[in-house]
Amino acid sequence: MKNLSSLAGCFFLSLLLLNCGGENTGSNVKAPGGEKTAKSGVLETGAELLQDKTPLNKVNMYLDGFHFYSGRLEGQMEAHHYVTQLNEDVHQAIIFDGNGENAKLMGVEYIISERLFRNLPAEEKKLWHSHHHEVKSGTLIAPGIPEVAEHELMEKLVSTYGKTIHTWHTDRDLELPLGGPMLMMGFTQEGQINPALVADRDKRFKVSTAEKKKNRVDIPLPQVDPLANAWEKGQIRQFEITYKAPDLHSPGH
Repeated sequence: MKNLSSLAGCFFLSLLLLNCGGENTGSNVKAPGGEKTAKSGVLETGAELLQDKTPLNKVNMYLDGFHFYSGRLEGQMEAHHYVTQLNEDVHQAIIFDGNGENAKLMGVEYIISERLFRNLPAEEKKLWHSHHHEVKSGTLIAPGIPEVAEHELMEKLVSTYGKTIHTWHTDRDLELPLGGPMLMMGFTQEGQINPALVADRDKRFKVSTAEKKKNRVDIPLPQVDPLANAWEKGQIRQFEITYKAPDLHSPGH
C-alpha cells in the first residue's frame, strides 16, 4: 500500500524542483524589435520588486507535452505548460514554446476532471481532447520531479480533458503572432506524433518516453467520452475570423 505521507512529501519536494528538469529550451521565434534600453531594465526591476503578481505566483506545476492543430495532424509542436490548480476539478495553464527567458507565450489550456466533462453540452465536448494517451504513452511529462510524484500526478491527469487554444503559431509564424487563434488537440494513439519531436525533447530533458510508458502500465486506462477528440471522427472544430473593412465615412475617419 502506498505511503501517502511519503508521496505528499515527494510532491512538495517536486514543487521546489519546478525548473530543474533539464536544459532550457530555446524559442524558434525571433521577434523583431530594438534591444531593451537601460531605462526599460530599470522599470522592469522596479516592477519586479514592487508589483503584486499573485496569479503568477500560484503557478505550481510544469508539464511538457505536444499539441497539433485540430484538423491538421501534421502541424505539431512541443508545448510547455505552466499550470495553476484552481481546485480538485479544474486546472489552468499558460503555454510557452520553450522554458527559457526568451520563451514566447503561445496559448492557454483549461483542464477539467472527468466528472465536470461529463456534464458539458454535446457540442462543447467536441472542442476538448482527452489526456489518456498522452499519459499512457509517456509523452506527457512533469520535468524535474521525482518519478513517484510524477506517477501520482499522471494517475490524476489520465482521466482529465483539455481545451487548448494557441494564439501564436510558433511552428510557422517566426516573428510575430499572426492570424486568428487555433483550437489544438492531443494525440490519441501510437504513430500520430512525429518521433523526431519526442526524441529531441527526451534528449534535452534527459528522459526516456519509452521508459515512462513502461512505468505507467499500471495506471488504469479510463473510458474516453465518445464526443471528445472530435477530429478523429472527421468533426473538425476550428475558429473562424471574419475581417470587416472600416467605414471610412463614419465620424472619426
